[in-house]
Amino acid sequence: MAQPHLGLIVPPAAGAVPVDGPLLYGERIRFSARGLGLGEISTRGYLDVIDSVVAKAVALKEEGVSAISLMGTSLSFFRGAAFNRQLEIEMARATGLPCTTMSNAIVNGLRHLKVRRVAVATAYIDEVNAQLRGYLQQSDFEPLALEGLSISDVQAVGKVPTRALVELCVKVFEAQPGADGILISCGGLVTLDAVREVEERLQVPVVSSSPAGFWDLARTAGLDARSPGCGRLFAWTAPA
Repeated sequence: MAQPHLGLIVPPAAGAVPVDGPLLYGERIRFSARGLGLGEISTRGYLDVIDSVVAKAVALKEEGVSAISLMGTSLSFFRGAAFNRQLEIEMARATGLPCTTMSNAIVNGLRHLKVRRVAVATAYIDEVNAQLRGYLQQSDFEPLALEGLSISDVQAVGKVPTRALVELCVKVFEAQPGADGILISCGGLVTLDAVREVEERLQVPVVSSSPAGFWDLARTAGLDARSPGCGRLFAWTAPA
C-alpha cells in the first residue's frame, strides 16, 4: 500500500512541516507544506495572506496530496465560523480534494472528547482572544477562563517552553471551576509534552491546535489517526 501523502498550508513563509506530524505518525504518513508568509499573529497579518490560501491548496494538489488542511487556527477563525466554513468549501472546490482547517480541528477534537465547557490557553493578543471566544461560542462551546501569552511574533510562538504552557493551562483551568477540558490554541506552539503533562496533572482531556490539526487531517483523509502515548485525543478514534 502506498504511503498516504497529505498537504498542509502553514502560516510561516518557510513552509516547513510542523514537528508534530512526524512525531505523531512517523513514516505512516508523508506530509508536504506550503507557507503563506504570515507577518504577524493579528487581524492585520491575516488580511495580508488570507486571499492566497486557495492558491496554496491548488499547488499542493499538483504535488499529489490526497487531502489538505489550512494549519493555522486564528487564520481560519478570525472572521468567525461561517467564514471558516466558506474557506473550507473554496479549498475543496478548487482542488476537488477533502479539505479542512485547524479551526475545524479544535472543534472536532473537543467534540470527540465530549468537552463543551472549556478552559482556554492561547498564545494570542487580546484582539485574537476575543475572536476565538466568538468562534467557540458560535460552535456551541462555553469558553470559561480564556487567557493568552500576548505573542504576535510568528517565530516566537515556537519558542514558548513547555513549563510556561503547563502553568497557563493550570491557571485557566483553576480560574473558573467547571471546565470539562482544556484547549491550547495556536498552531505555532509546540505542545505535545505539555498536553501529556496537563492531562496527567489535572485529569481532564486537552486539545491543542497543532496535534489536533494533524489528527483532523488524518481523519479527513480517511486514515487511522491514533498515536498511542500522545494524549487522550490520539488514544482511540475512527476516520471522519
